[in-house]
Amino acid sequence: MVSSTFAGVMNPRIFASLTLTVAFASAALASDWPFIRGPLGDGSSPEKISKRWPDSGPKAIWRVPSERGFSSFAVSGGQAFTIEQRDVEGVSQEVVVARHADTGKEVWLKALGAAKFDGGGDAGTGDNKGGDGPRSSPTVDGGRVYVTTGKLALVCLAAQSGEELWRHDLLKEFAGRNIQWQNAASPLVEGDLVLVAGGGAGESLLAFNKTDGRVAWKAFDETMTHATPTAATIHGQRQVIFFVKSGLLAVEPSSGRELWRYAFPFRISTAASPVVAGDIVYCSAGYGVGAGAVKLVRADGKFTATEIYRLAGDKPLANHWSTPVLHNGHLYGMFQFKEYGSGPVKCVEVATGKVKWEKSGFGPGHVVLVDGHVLALGDAGQLVLIKATPDKYEEVARAQVLSGKCWTTPVVAGGRVYARSTKEAVSLDLGLKSASAK
Repeated sequence: MVSSTFAGVMNPRIFASLTLTVAFASAALASDWPFIRGPLGDGSSPEKISKRWPDSGPKAIWRVPSERGFSSFAVSGGQAFTIEQRDVEGVSQEVVVARHADTGKEVWLKALGAAKFDGGGDAGTGDNKGGDGPRSSPTVDGGRVYVTTGKLALVCLAAQSGEELWRHDLLKEFAGRNIQWQNAASPLVEGDLVLVAGGGAGESLLAFNKTDGRVAWKAFDETMTHATPTAATIHGQRQVIFFVKSGLLAVEPSSGRELWRYAFPFRISTAASPVVAGDIVYCSAGYGVGAGAVKLVRADGKFTATEIYRLAGDKPLANHWSTPVLHNGHLYGMFQFKEYGSGPVKCVEVATGKVKWEKSGFGPGHVVLVDGHVLALGDAGQLVLIKATPDKYEEVARAQVLSGKCWTTPVVAGGRVYARSTKEAVSLDLGLKSASAK
């Protein structure tokens, strides 16, 4: 194993100042959703939304065709970005599409290169044929859009114009090793760096300067998975947790220094991101792997990860590719494996893995947390608002909002929901002002 050795030390006053700066920045960007896991990196939005929906469902601000792919939206600076697969100059390519957030009008399109994904077409929710198309989602930061293609090209674009600012081919430049169904993880921006997995021996985890693309560090001999890494502060230590084939690997983001590990089984595919609950980290996968959680202790600057439970099998806890959200010590999400069109949403106590309740009929969609509620997009295009309480399943509102297969994350930005299927994209009004005007 190759690892970086630098360990940074920060003055407590400087750290406090930076913490306040980040807090103010987060408040200022409350109307953005710049990353697949949201503005706070945990699948939650700080916004307030309307919980009273018309019988016909939330008003559609716009609706446009958006075919081939499971990339979700990133919304920032008045634009909504996603990745599609389109024919450009006679070649099927992955393309970044920038739309006007208010109108859905296409502002620019940037082709990233030839694309071919394994899949069997849009065969509906009754089977697992996902169809061709990108699985990764854009990340927006500082007027730049960062994307990782299925073939492991990391590309930085200007948000306003789509101009390519820099690019790295992880397969060619870093002896990269792609995986079945190709890359699905989104790039993570942490401070001045962009962090990704996918390189070869000694450089399987990589950090690049987000401005010019220079390599900041590279380390480890790990095989990537489809899971997007999670950034969090645990016991005062900022860290990025990668879910690789060997399990969880936490590193110091500025240096790549290893902080702790948790060996976790791999079979076929791992796609859900780790979830941090204070000093507990939860992880899960399908294909009979199941779920586990560790409790972290820090002593003399060193972390120890101790397993607190391990539940093997596809039941009760398997997250095929839907990452749960955390609220008041409980996880909410699509806990299922290949239960297309029928899989349940569950509430799970994170400290014990105990299922508090479950409700079937969602399939392998995705959830986000907003205003004390779980916003769930089922695989058949049903958008459901559920109260985030462990007491019982309490459905607040429901609407059919999309046709086609929905294996994407609904995102909340500026009082609106932006969502995609294999056929179309939509922006829905969930603003409090519009609700009070009815």
